[in-house]
Amino acid sequence: MAFTNKSHFIMLFIISSTLILFVSALDFSNAPAEAPGSDDDGLLPLAEKHVVIRNKVKNREILNVHCKSSEDDFGIIHLPWNGTWGFRFHVNIWKNTKFRCHFTWHKGGSHYFYIFKVSRDDSAFGQIPVCKECIWEVGKDDENPICRIPREKENNSYCFKWEDGP
Repeated sequence: MAFTNKSHFIMLFIISSTLILFVSALDFSNAPAEAPGSDDDGLLPLAEKHVVIRNKVKNREILNVHCKSSEDDFGIIHLPWNGTWGFRFHVNIWKNTKFRCHFTWHKGGSHYFYIFKVSRDDSAFGQIPVCKECIWEVGKDDENPICRIPREKENNSYCFKWEDGP
């Protein structure tokens, strides 16, 4: 009986030691800061992201924003014209994190858009560059009403249509 308990203790020690080594390998707090616009800007699994939404609706109304993922729901946020709101999160280990937002404003209708999805915002093979800070302007244009604005001002914006389907 003592032998079985000893083998369980050894196995538990090996598993916990491996877990501690794995977690400490993910600690990047002492790593040098990345330069803005770096190409590997958040490509690691569990990378931290910061989504920022700016109210640029043409009629200068309050923008109502409700963003959520399968794990998080930020509730309804009321953004004054030209105001900003943001949230931070980590991309999950499976790299399938998505946040969908519902946007409404007076005489602006009701629209949906995936404000963050890995295939567009965190893929080295995506159509637009990876973002660590994903800055979005909402409502400035009728044809392409939502645009991701790059941190480097010399780059063009990436604008999209609403994703109002189910």
